Amino acid sequence: MNDWIADYLRAQKAALDSIPVESVAGLIETLRQAWQDGRQIFVFGNGGSAANASHFVTDLGKGSSDKLGRRFRVLSLNDNVSWVTALGNDYAYEDVFIGQLQNYAQPGDVVLTMSVSGNSPNLVKAVDWAVKHDLRTIALVGGKRGRLADLAEQVIVIQDTHYGRVEDCHMGICHLLCYAFMERPEVARQPALA
Repeated sequence: MNDWIADYLRAQKAALDSIPVESVAGLIETLRQAWQDGRQIFVFGNGGSAANASHFVTDLGKGSSDKLGRRFRVLSLNDNVSWVTALGNDYAYEDVFIGQLQNYAQPGDVVLTMSVSGNSPNLVKAVDWAVKHDLRTIALVGGKRGRLADLAEQVIVIQDTHYGRVEDCHMGICHLLCYAFMERPEVARQPALA
């Protein structure tokens, strides 16, 4: 068991090392612009990525916003169970996120999705709609990249395909995005990040 744990941790460190610093800085800039412009940020995923979406929205909506004095307008599309189940039941499961974006989203808003495979039909359909309606699009994906890596404007690929390791890295990126504003709140008011 000790060898398995050590091997897992080695692989986790390698996955973390694959996170491109410049790309994370680019995401911080996108969120900074959204905050300055009062844009809505929509976050969503499936399974563990749905939990990461909810966690991220809590940290950005509360923790980061507390430090800035003005709130991030951020919403997890995973968290309205009655709406998700109505869309899934009445239309199709692949419509559970696009259906909500059609009600809420405006051009210039931001969509951020997380997917290890990058190919979940409900995520692909929502991001495709967002691109066609002039939203900013962000995808955090695993090593297989999938359709999301081709669709989204900003993409971070974790160089691993293990669900646990990739999801941990995605949450690490989400914490970086939130703590950038918690620990460096002055960056939110700058004209652009250096």
